[in-house]
Amino acid sequence: MAGFFKKLYNKVTNRADIDWEEIEAELIGADLGARTSMEIVDELQNLGRKIDADDIIDVTRRHIAEILPADPAPIAPREDGKPFVILVVGVNGTGKTTSTAKLAKLLKNQGHSVLLAAADTFRAAAVEQLERWSQRLEIDMVKGPPNADPSSVCYKAHQKAITDGYQFLICDTAGRIHTRHNLMEELGKIHRTISKQDDSAPHMNLIVVDATTGGNALVQAKEFNKAIDLDGLIITKLDGSGKGGVGVIIQKELGIPPRYIGLGEEPEQFKAFDRDEFVSEII
Repeated sequence: MAGFFKKLYNKVTNRADIDWEEIEAELIGADLGARTSMEIVDELQNLGRKIDADDIIDVTRRHIAEILPADPAPIAPREDGKPFVILVVGVNGTGKTTSTAKLAKLLKNQGHSVLLAAADTFRAAAVEQLERWSQRLEIDMVKGPPNADPSSVCYKAHQKAITDGYQFLICDTAGRIHTRHNLMEELGKIHRTISKQDDSAPHMNLIVVDATTGGNALVQAKEFNKAIDLDGLIITKLDGSGKGGVGVIIQKELGIPPRYIGLGEEPEQFKAFDRDEFVSEII
């Protein structure tokens, strides 16, 4: 038992009576949201018998597992040989560029050919950061001149991916504040530009959320989902104070499932979402 569940278990063990308000507060504090937390407490109270720490952990785990989807099928290359295009979005500071590189490494380790597009052109350091990753991981990358139009960078990269037969193209977009309308509109432009060469692209939109930001991650996901239809989450910083509850509440409120999780700085500390492991070991 680890993380939040261990803390909750220790809090209620050997107590004569259960303080339901305290339990609810702990669940909300784990970023599960008020509604989910109240549902868990209601289920526990309706068991019709004396409740102990094991009951609380078991019911909470089961409830979370019922919200989260079964493990998603691995991303696979397209049967028609054209590149599978992934757009990575999110606010600054979530680990977006690093996650983009780690995802590329994961796909490369599975034997796939991957091309990166450095479309975060508003922040020169982001292009340099992704370039360092591409060199370290030996993954090809396309970039534009300073302050280039992000859409043009994605278009150029997509063109190369098609011509050279890459199986995957991953575009790292600019970290943007979700309340800035013009920046959110730019995501739509990137979408339209990529679709000019393949009307089915991009094929997956992933938002990177920081597990330590709690409910703010839900707000971010809502706003990005309005700009482009999101297909999944990359949840980062689960090795720190992040509790992982953000993945549960975003799935419940928006139907956007966790796809990948980041557990540290190294490329190997990034993996596909596994529901059972997430519920038993991460949260």
